[in-house]
Amino acid sequence: MFREKIRHVFFDLDHTLWDFERNSKLTFKIIFDKHDIPFDLDAFIEVYKPINFKYWNMYRNNQISSKNLRHERLKEVFSILDYPYDREMIDLIAEEYINYLSEQIHLFPDANSILNYLSKTYELHIITNGFEHIQHKKLRSSQIKHFFKTVTTAEGSGYKKPDRRIFDHALKAAKAERKESLMIGDSLEADIQGAKDFGMFTVFFGKKPNFETAHIEQLSDLKNLL
Repeated sequence: MFREKIRHVFFDLDHTLWDFERNSKLTFKIIFDKHDIPFDLDAFIEVYKPINFKYWNMYRNNQISSKNLRHERLKEVFSILDYPYDREMIDLIAEEYINYLSEQIHLFPDANSILNYLSKTYELHIITNGFEHIQHKKLRSSQIKHFFKTVTTAEGSGYKKPDRRIFDHALKAAKAERKESLMIGDSLEADIQGAKDFGMFTVFFGKKPNFETAHIEQLSDLKNLL
């Protein structure tokens, strides 16, 4: 396949190594308990997830700023759940969410073991659409930062996946060639199509996709590919 060609392996972070859904839910529990906000956590998350996904798509397409993303998603959820709020409250929760979220430590199963396995043969890197200091803090909190030679963020590079310029930026930082580089991620558009269009090898992390690319359903499956 591509085992013999690869020297550099690039990972997405959220939803690929770092368990965003679990960490996000824990973060909201901390905030709601702290401020005595009487939401049923599961009901809140059910509403929040698609709204958060919508705003991240807008951010990726340069339709909203990072600050407005953080605020507007909460305002929309609180409105749908008919819970009274004011700007001060939204500002506080938005700030606390970012701070507490980056302190959470939960990774997907086998993340540490597969990173340890791969790091013996390949140089490992991160390409993420997340915010610069937040993504670095997540890597430190979950104790996996030492595995990665470079970390490229949308905020740090000035470009967001699937823009080819973020991949170009990442490969230059890693001193890597496209023909020897592999991208692993959970987003077919941002991670897989973006990297394929740039000329990298790709592995999709999720259920088998509709277009041709290698895929895994758990991180340990990478041992069958690399």
